[in-house]
Amino acid sequence: MGKMNGKVALVTGAGSGIGRATALLFAEEGARVVVSDIAPEGGEETVKMIEGAGGGAIFARVDISKPAEVEAAVNKAVETFGQLDYAVNNAGMETQPTPTADCVESDFDRTITVNLKGTWLCMKYEIQQMLKSGSGAIVNVSSIAGLVGVAAMPAYVAAKHGIVGLTKTAALEYGTSGIRVNAVCPSAIRTPMLEQVIASIPEAGKDMEANHPIGRIGETKEVAETIVWLCSDAASFVTGHALAVDGGLLAK
Repeated sequence: MGKMNGKVALVTGAGSGIGRATALLFAEEGARVVVSDIAPEGGEETVKMIEGAGGGAIFARVDISKPAEVEAAVNKAVETFGQLDYAVNNAGMETQPTPTADCVESDFDRTITVNLKGTWLCMKYEIQQMLKSGSGAIVNVSSIAGLVGVAAMPAYVAAKHGIVGLTKTAALEYGTSGIRVNAVCPSAIRTPMLEQVIASIPEAGKDMEANHPIGRIGETKEVAETIVWLCSDAASFVTGHALAVDGGLLAK
């Protein structure tokens, strides 16, 4: 505990799910956290949870598809806490299953804009700040859909593959500048959104569990633990890697 005392972390999509679990874990380790989300209610609740446990946090409302809002969040981190050490680009959107030939152009464009361009915009401004301090660690949240194809999810798969490509490219570009860039690729994780699916279609939950060699779906804190480890000094020789957090799903 406390291995990140004095550090500052920015987490997007931190109003719920993996983002919230990651923000809470950073705070447990002593980091001050900029909780970013497009939904103020969830983001502010995460801040209250951190403060209630004795940690330090602020909320920044951000639509990651808008450059000015992303830049403002990075600036707010520095203005409030004096620096930016870690960034977790977790915000994104889900899509409705649609075969490639039936995908609507506007839906495809929106998915790419939020999930892929939004992640790039976050990296752009985070890296610019980290270059000033000469160090930093970034973790992008992709998906197993960033490592393999998934039927009926063309835009989502394209965006998540793109995030892995951005991760590897930035790792090559900034490794000698003291900045490490990695990605995590989760499979089915017990987020509020997934819980809704399971509640409405109980058989879907059973199928997901059976599909994972470990025999269950993942918990948000398990992904958060991986993310925080990748940001920590314990992972100081790890960069440019897309790490599956999938209960063995891709080993089949």
